[in-house]
Amino acid sequence: MTAEQALARLKRGNRRFLSGEARFPTVQKEVLAKLAKGQQPFATILGCSDSRVPPELLFDAGFGELFIVRVAGNVLGPAIAGSLQYAGAHLHTPLFVVMGHEGCGAVEAAIARKWHGTRQRSRIETLLKTILPALDGLDPKLPPAKLMRAAVEANVRWTLKTVHESREGKARVAEGVMKMVGAIYEIATGRVRFLED
Repeated sequence: MTAEQALARLKRGNRRFLSGEARFPTVQKEVLAKLAKGQQPFATILGCSDSRVPPELLFDAGFGELFIVRVAGNVLGPAIAGSLQYAGAHLHTPLFVVMGHEGCGAVEAAIARKWHGTRQRSRIETLLKTILPALDGLDPKLPPAKLMRAAVEANVRWTLKTVHESREGKARVAEGVMKMVGAIYEIATGRVRFLED
């Protein structure tokens, strides 16, 4: 499967989800037996751990179809980078997606930290440090809802850029075997908007 085919498949799955025609199959013993022999996911998704944003459901994907790494704020850290490298090097997924979502609490906390000096507990502060660079260049005078939307998208683009500029990311893209895209999940509608520019 090519990256373009993988992306088209995600889009079709999301359309089925939006139209109420999701296939959500029950898992049969034969499927489980096949998956026990190995996995061949068609896409890797780095998404937020927010309970309202389950990629398998949003893309109407079955067991073994997506390799998913979820962390608050869809940020990149050493363990996450290792998981993504595993997906690329061993599972050879042709498509890599960083998916943020509307109303992300981690992004909201980063906004509060950057422009209002709001402090969080130590581990949350560590998480926010990975989001803060994404907010550079945003206008803090924007209305709160617009600032939040801009910050969520900026955070997705920042994480995507960080992965793309890593040694491993450059190598995979140079090989021509992987496409990287950003996406934003709209919680109120169920739509996933891909950032393909």
